[in-house]
Amino acid sequence: MRHRLSNFLLAAAIACAPLASHAFETANGKRILVIGGQQAVSVMDPAQKYDFSIRTIQQATYDALLKYEGDPVELKPWLATSWTVNDDATVWTFKLDPRAKFQNGDPVDAAAVKASFERTLKLNKGPAWMYTDFLKPENISVEDPQTLRFTLSRPYAAFLSLLPWWYVVNVKQAMANEHNGDYGQQWLTDHTAGSGPYRVKRVEPNSLYELEAWDGYWKGWPQPEKARLGGIIYRVITENSSRRAALARGEIDIAGSLSPEDLDQLESVKGVKIGRKAGTGMGGFGLKFNTQGKYMSDLNLRRALAYAFDYDSLLKIYNGRARLMDSPFPPSVKGHVAVPDMPRRDMDKARAYLAKSKWPQGGIELEYVYVQGLEEERQMGLLLIDNLKPLNITIRMVPLTWPNMVARGAKAETSPDIFASFSTTMSIDPDPVAYMYHKGSWGQYYATHFLDDPELFSLIDRARTLPAWSDRQPLYEEIQRRIVADQPEIFGMIRDRNTATRDYVQGLVDSPIRMASEFDLYPLYIGR
Repeated sequence: MRHRLSNFLLAAAIACAPLASHAFETANGKRILVIGGQQAVSVMDPAQKYDFSIRTIQQATYDALLKYEGDPVELKPWLATSWTVNDDATVWTFKLDPRAKFQNGDPVDAAAVKASFERTLKLNKGPAWMYTDFLKPENISVEDPQTLRFTLSRPYAAFLSLLPWWYVVNVKQAMANEHNGDYGQQWLTDHTAGSGPYRVKRVEPNSLYELEAWDGYWKGWPQPEKARLGGIIYRVITENSSRRAALARGEIDIAGSLSPEDLDQLESVKGVKIGRKAGTGMGGFGLKFNTQGKYMSDLNLRRALAYAFDYDSLLKIYNGRARLMDSPFPPSVKGHVAVPDMPRRDMDKARAYLAKSKWPQGGIELEYVYVQGLEEERQMGLLLIDNLKPLNITIRMVPLTWPNMVARGAKAETSPDIFASFSTTMSIDPDPVAYMYHKGSWGQYYATHFLDDPELFSLIDRARTLPAWSDRQPLYEEIQRRIVADQPEIFGMIRDRNTATRDYVQGLVDSPIRMASEFDLYPLYIGR
């Protein structure tokens, strides 16, 4: 492999730096594409954990029964070729593709899929939370080698829409590498046992992850034979400026997690292609209030802050690469409605609500916790400081690492007054995003609001169990209105979907269901 520069140029030098012709390598006559990612892949086991870097590797090395693709988002058959459901949405039956096989040659049959689901449910990590209230391991049955049946303990209309995140692990292979009864978890941290189009070739923890294309992929390849990649390298480049410079110089082919400033600078660089889809994302940004805390338990104070916040300046932080939220639900989620009278900056209303609160004169200090090193969230804190001065409210900014933030937000007693958080829904169905405001989500990073509204909980519980969308839709309209009325957060913005690649990269089909900087590697190729 060709040696690469280890020290990247400073951002200011990008424009005048000589550009490399390409980053991609070649091995055995096949091209190797290089991705520069912000964070490491801490674990590859689909049953243990997921985030944007982990899912990039998981969806390249594993398959699920169904797969999300495109924009607008479509739910497509993958390991499953077809399915049926009974009238009350409790019995789901899937027919499997008889061609499917794991990379070690074992068949991906109904018994293998059943074993994978059982393992995930028993470990109770990763995606297990999606089904634990509805599906028991003993209620998954093999009807024949190509037919699998799930019998839910009660109806769950969103069941189908969450299946793409349940990647199927070859449990037989995992158990052959079991250590002290861990179901193969340790081995699967940096190994894979999947049926996907790529397999792991090399892992340098926290630095580099190399995948090689599996020529025998059971589903075939969408690219012409000559264009097909031989593999993909995921390089960890933590600094934004270094990823930006690497892409500009042609040292990497795709750069993830770039800031709005990075994207603006790269638009003028020859050989770089910036993709943008305005406001179609399914992940929103909000400033979560601890509604059980000393101060933010006061609804009038929460509303005062919501009306004092400068939403236009929030968009400026993103250089206009975002749109304001008009509902707690992202616009691509089924059932989204624009909620009337969403708070926008109005200092007269802010003062009126403050006057109704327990602190009509202000004189309080609120703690704002944000991700250490994330410049956009730091700027939002400065914006809060400026916005709340007229109300005689001060802000204490506390930067923390993300794990420490999550730990602080796990309990109402320790969660800060204001918690900066991006969140991404896992489904085009509205249930997962609605459930973020249910008590069943308390303590998760997206539910540090600890909102306690029994009537809202009842609406959410009812809506998720009705099989007919015509019955669910009006409930979700009411749920959105009620969440806004409760004001558990400052509803911020939906970021644009942005991609940054060299101009020869083809097949990068972004979909709003994916996390920001999560890539589907299967269709990628180099078009030259």
